[in-house]
Amino acid sequence: MNTRQRSRAIDLHARASDDFADKLAQTRAVLQRAAQDFPPVTQASSLGAEDVVITHLINTLGLDIPVFVLDTGALHHQTIALLERTQAHSRATVQVYRPQAAQVIEFVRNHGHDSIYQTMAQRKACCGVRKLEPLSRALQGQRAWITGLRREQSAARAEVELIDNSEFASTGRTKLNPLAHWSWGDVWHYIREQQVDYNPLHDEFYPSIGCAPCTRAISLGEDFRAGRWWWEADLGGGAAKECGLHIKPEAA
Repeated sequence: MNTRQRSRAIDLHARASDDFADKLAQTRAVLQRAAQDFPPVTQASSLGAEDVVITHLINTLGLDIPVFVLDTGALHHQTIALLERTQAHSRATVQVYRPQAAQVIEFVRNHGHDSIYQTMAQRKACCGVRKLEPLSRALQGQRAWITGLRREQSAARAEVELIDNSEFASTGRTKLNPLAHWSWGDVWHYIREQQVDYNPLHDEFYPSIGCAPCTRAISLGEDFRAGRWWWEADLGGGAAKECGLHIKPEAA
Protein backbone atom coordinates (compact mmCIF):
# COMPACT_ATOMS: atom_id res chain seq x y z
CA MET A 1 0.00 0.00 0.00
CA ASN A 2 2.76 2.43 0.97
CA THR A 3 4.57 2.02 -2.33
CA ARG A 4 1.65 3.23 -4.43
CA GLN A 5 1.75 6.74 -5.76
CA ARG A 6 -0.97 9.15 -4.79
CA SER A 7 -3.68 9.49 -7.44
CA ARG A 8 -6.54 11.98 -7.52
CA ALA A 9 -9.84 10.27 -6.80
CA ILE A 10 -11.59 12.71 -9.14
CA ASP A 11 -9.50 11.56 -12.11
CA LEU A 12 -10.04 7.91 -11.24
CA HIS A 13 -13.74 7.90 -10.50
CA ALA A 14 -15.63 10.92 -11.87
CA ARG A 15 -17.94 9.27 -14.41
CA ALA A 16 -21.56 10.41 -14.44
CA SER A 17 -24.33 7.91 -15.14
CA ASP A 18 -26.44 8.54 -18.24
CA ASP A 19 -29.34 9.47 -15.97
CA PHE A 20 -27.30 11.58 -13.56
CA ALA A 21 -29.41 14.70 -14.15
CA ASP A 22 -32.51 12.76 -13.10
CA LYS A 23 -30.76 11.41 -10.02
CA LEU A 24 -29.61 14.88 -9.03
CA ALA A 25 -33.11 16.26 -9.41
CA GLN A 26 -34.45 13.41 -7.29
CA THR A 27 -31.85 14.05 -4.60
CA ARG A 28 -32.66 17.74 -4.48
CA ALA A 29 -36.36 16.91 -4.15
CA VAL A 30 -35.68 14.53 -1.25
CA LEU A 31 -33.63 17.17 0.58
CA GLN A 32 -36.26 19.84 -0.01
CA ARG A 33 -38.93 17.48 1.26
CA ALA A 34 -36.78 16.70 4.30
CA ALA A 35 -36.62 20.37 5.22
CA GLN A 36 -40.32 20.93 4.57
CA ASP A 37 -41.99 17.75 5.83
CA PHE A 38 -39.64 16.26 8.44
CA PRO A 39 -38.36 18.98 10.74
CA PRO A 40 -36.49 18.81 12.96
CA VAL A 41 -34.10 16.95 10.66
CA THR A 42 -30.32 16.76 10.61
CA GLN A 43 -27.58 15.36 8.38
CA ALA A 44 -25.18 12.78 9.79
CA SER A 45 -21.82 13.38 8.12
CA SER A 46 -18.73 11.20 8.29
CA LEU A 47 -17.06 13.75 5.99
CA GLY A 48 -16.71 11.05 3.34
CA ALA A 49 -17.31 11.76 -0.34
CA GLU A 50 -21.05 11.12 -0.21
CA ASP A 51 -21.56 13.28 2.85
CA VAL A 52 -19.65 16.30 1.54
CA VAL A 53 -21.90 16.15 -1.55
CA ILE A 54 -25.03 16.20 0.61
CA THR A 55 -23.74 19.08 2.75
CA HIS A 56 -22.89 21.03 -0.40
CA LEU A 57 -26.44 20.48 -1.70
CA ILE A 58 -27.98 21.54 1.62
CA ASN A 59 -25.93 24.73 1.48
CA THR A 60 -26.60 25.54 -2.18
CA LEU A 61 -30.32 24.90 -1.76
CA GLY A 62 -30.37 27.13 1.32
CA LEU A 63 -32.13 24.50 3.42
CA ASP A 64 -32.62 24.75 7.15
CA ILE A 65 -30.90 21.44 7.87
CA PRO A 66 -28.03 21.36 10.40
CA VAL A 67 -25.17 18.89 10.06
CA PHE A 68 -23.48 16.83 12.74
CA VAL A 69 -20.19 14.95 12.81
CA LEU A 70 -19.11 12.28 15.28
CA ASP A 71 -15.55 13.02 16.36
CA THR A 72 -14.66 9.67 17.89
CA GLY A 73 -11.28 10.79 19.19
CA ALA A 74 -9.65 8.37 16.74
CA LEU A 75 -10.16 10.09 13.39
CA HIS A 76 -7.40 10.66 10.83
CA HIS A 77 -5.83 14.11 11.00
CA GLN A 78 -6.99 14.66 7.41
CA THR A 79 -10.60 14.15 8.55
CA ILE A 80 -10.20 16.59 11.43
CA ALA A 81 -8.73 19.19 9.07
CA LEU A 82 -11.69 18.76 6.70
CA LEU A 83 -14.08 19.12 9.65
CA GLU A 84 -12.50 22.45 10.56
CA ARG A 85 -12.71 23.69 6.97
CA THR A 86 -16.34 22.59 6.74
CA GLN A 87 -17.25 24.40 9.93
CA ALA A 88 -15.54 27.53 8.64
CA HIS A 89 -17.29 27.62 5.27
CA SER A 90 -20.65 25.87 5.68
CA ARG A 91 -23.84 27.94 5.67
CA ALA A 92 -25.53 25.15 7.62
CA THR A 93 -24.52 24.71 11.23
CA VAL A 94 -21.98 21.90 11.73
CA GLN A 95 -22.16 20.43 15.22
CA VAL A 96 -19.61 18.00 16.65
CA TYR A 97 -20.50 15.21 19.07
CA ARG A 98 -17.77 13.43 20.97
CA PRO A 99 -17.82 10.32 23.17
CA GLN A 100 -18.06 10.63 26.92
CA ALA A 101 -14.45 11.00 28.06
CA ALA A 102 -14.99 8.84 31.14
CA GLN A 103 -16.33 5.98 29.02
CA VAL A 104 -13.37 6.13 26.65
CA ILE A 105 -10.91 6.16 29.54
CA GLU A 106 -12.67 3.22 31.20
CA PHE A 107 -12.67 1.21 27.95
CA VAL A 108 -8.97 1.78 27.32
CA ARG A 109 -8.10 1.11 30.99
CA ASN A 110 -10.00 -2.18 31.03
CA HIS A 111 -9.26 -3.46 27.54
CA GLY A 112 -6.37 -1.48 26.04
CA HIS A 113 -6.12 0.29 22.68
CA ASP A 114 -5.43 -2.91 20.75
CA SER A 115 -8.33 -4.97 22.05
CA ILE A 116 -10.37 -4.08 18.96
CA TYR A 117 -8.06 -6.34 16.95
CA GLN A 118 -8.52 -9.30 19.29
CA THR A 119 -12.26 -9.95 19.22
CA MET A 120 -15.23 -8.65 17.28
CA ALA A 121 -17.01 -8.06 20.57
CA GLN A 122 -14.30 -5.65 21.70
CA ARG A 123 -14.35 -3.79 18.39
CA LYS A 124 -18.11 -3.41 18.56
CA ALA A 125 -17.85 -2.27 22.18
CA CYS A 126 -15.41 0.43 21.08
CA CYS A 127 -17.84 1.52 18.36
CA GLY A 128 -20.54 1.63 20.99
CA VAL A 129 -18.54 4.02 23.16
CA ARG A 130 -17.10 6.18 20.39
CA LYS A 131 -19.99 6.23 17.89
CA LEU A 132 -23.33 4.86 19.05
CA GLU A 133 -23.58 6.76 22.33
CA PRO A 134 -22.70 10.12 20.71
CA LEU A 135 -25.10 9.31 17.86
CA SER A 136 -27.94 8.84 20.34
CA ARG A 137 -27.31 12.35 21.66
CA ALA A 138 -27.02 13.83 18.17
CA LEU A 139 -30.38 12.34 17.16
CA GLN A 140 -32.24 13.18 20.35
CA GLY A 141 -35.37 15.13 19.48
CA GLN A 142 -34.93 14.68 15.73
CA ARG A 143 -37.83 13.53 13.59
CA ALA A 144 -35.56 12.42 10.75
CA TRP A 145 -31.91 12.14 9.78
CA ILE A 146 -30.09 12.22 6.47
CA THR A 147 -27.29 9.82 5.56
CA GLY A 148 -24.99 9.18 2.60
CA LEU A 149 -25.94 5.52 2.22
CA ARG A 150 -25.93 4.23 -1.37
CA ARG A 151 -27.13 0.89 -2.71
CA GLU A 152 -23.85 0.34 -4.52
CA GLN A 153 -21.73 0.51 -1.36
CA SER A 154 -22.25 -3.06 -0.20
CA ALA A 155 -24.58 -6.06 -0.32
CA ALA A 156 -25.88 -5.04 3.11
CA ARG A 157 -26.98 -1.70 1.64
CA ALA A 158 -28.32 -2.99 -1.68
CA GLU A 159 -31.94 -2.24 -0.79
CA VAL A 160 -31.46 1.20 0.75
CA GLU A 161 -34.52 3.38 0.13
CA LEU A 162 -34.64 7.12 -0.48
CA ILE A 163 -37.07 7.43 2.43
CA ASP A 164 -36.68 4.62 4.95
CA ASN A 165 -39.27 4.17 7.71
CA SER A 166 -38.02 0.77 8.88
CA GLU A 167 -36.66 2.26 12.11
CA PHE A 168 -39.71 4.41 12.83
CA ALA A 169 -41.48 1.95 15.12
CA SER A 170 -38.48 1.68 17.45
CA THR A 171 -37.03 5.21 17.21
CA GLY A 172 -39.83 7.41 15.94
CA ARG A 173 -37.47 8.67 13.25
CA THR A 174 -37.33 8.45 9.47
CA LYS A 175 -34.01 7.93 7.70
CA LEU A 176 -33.51 9.78 4.43
CA ASN A 177 -30.89 8.53 1.97
CA PRO A 178 -30.89 11.05 -0.89
CA LEU A 179 -27.95 9.42 -2.72
CA ALA A 180 -29.38 5.89 -2.55
CA HIS A 181 -29.39 5.48 -6.32
CA TRP A 182 -26.12 7.27 -7.09
CA SER A 183 -23.05 5.45 -8.35
CA TRP A 184 -19.54 6.11 -7.08
CA GLY A 185 -18.86 7.78 -10.41
CA ASP A 186 -21.87 10.07 -9.89
CA VAL A 187 -20.52 11.15 -6.50
CA TRP A 188 -17.16 12.12 -7.92
CA HIS A 189 -18.70 13.74 -10.99
CA TYR A 190 -20.60 16.07 -8.67
CA ILE A 191 -17.47 16.77 -6.60
CA ARG A 192 -15.55 17.65 -9.75
CA GLU A 193 -18.27 19.79 -11.32
CA GLN A 194 -19.04 21.70 -8.11
CA GLN A 195 -15.42 21.80 -6.86
CA VAL A 196 -16.44 20.36 -3.51
CA ASP A 197 -13.75 20.11 -0.83
CA TYR A 198 -13.12 16.46 0.14
CA ASN A 199 -10.95 14.27 2.33
CA PRO A 200 -7.51 13.81 0.71
CA LEU A 201 -7.46 10.22 1.97
CA HIS A 202 -9.74 9.47 -0.97
CA ASP A 203 -6.75 10.25 -3.18
CA GLU A 204 -4.83 7.51 -1.37
CA PHE A 205 -7.28 4.70 -2.17
CA TYR A 206 -9.55 5.08 0.86
CA PRO A 207 -13.09 4.92 -0.57
CA SER A 208 -14.63 4.43 2.89
CA ILE A 209 -13.10 6.38 5.78
CA GLY A 210 -13.75 5.75 9.46
CA CYS A 211 -11.51 5.82 12.52
CA ALA A 212 -7.77 5.67 11.81
CA PRO A 213 -7.14 2.33 13.60
CA CYS A 214 -10.03 0.71 11.72
CA THR A 215 -9.47 1.91 8.15
CA ARG A 216 -6.89 1.06 5.51
CA ALA A 217 -6.48 1.72 1.81
CA ILE A 218 -7.81 -0.89 -0.59
CA SER A 219 -6.23 -2.58 -3.59
CA LEU A 220 -7.55 -2.81 -7.13
CA GLY A 221 -10.45 -5.27 -7.26
CA GLU A 222 -11.19 -5.23 -3.53
CA ASP A 223 -14.69 -4.56 -2.26
CA PHE A 224 -15.61 -0.92 -1.61
CA ARG A 225 -15.63 -1.45 2.15
CA ALA A 226 -12.78 -3.98 2.34
CA GLY A 227 -10.62 -1.45 4.16
CA ARG A 228 -12.97 -1.30 7.15
CA TRP A 229 -12.18 -3.72 10.05
CA TRP A 230 -10.25 -5.89 7.56
CA TRP A 231 -8.74 -8.11 10.27
CA GLU A 232 -12.15 -9.47 11.25
CA ALA A 233 -12.05 -11.93 8.36
CA ASP A 234 -9.52 -13.86 10.46
CA LEU A 235 -11.87 -13.68 13.47
CA GLY A 236 -14.77 -15.29 11.65
CA GLY A 237 -16.43 -12.03 10.69
CA GLY A 238 -18.94 -12.01 7.85
CA ALA A 239 -19.04 -9.88 4.75
CA ALA A 240 -21.03 -7.08 6.39
CA LYS A 241 -18.84 -4.11 7.29
CA GLU A 242 -20.87 -2.04 9.74
CA CYS A 243 -20.20 -0.35 13.07
CA GLY A 244 -23.84 -0.37 14.14
CA LEU A 245 -24.92 3.11 13.00
CA HIS A 246 -26.96 1.67 10.15
CA ILE A 247 -28.08 -1.72 11.43
CA LYS A 248 -31.84 -2.07 11.21
CA PRO A 249 -33.51 -2.90 14.54
CA GLU A 250 -34.61 -6.33 13.40
CA ALA A 251 -31.03 -7.22 12.40
CA ALA A 252 -29.25 -5.76 15.42
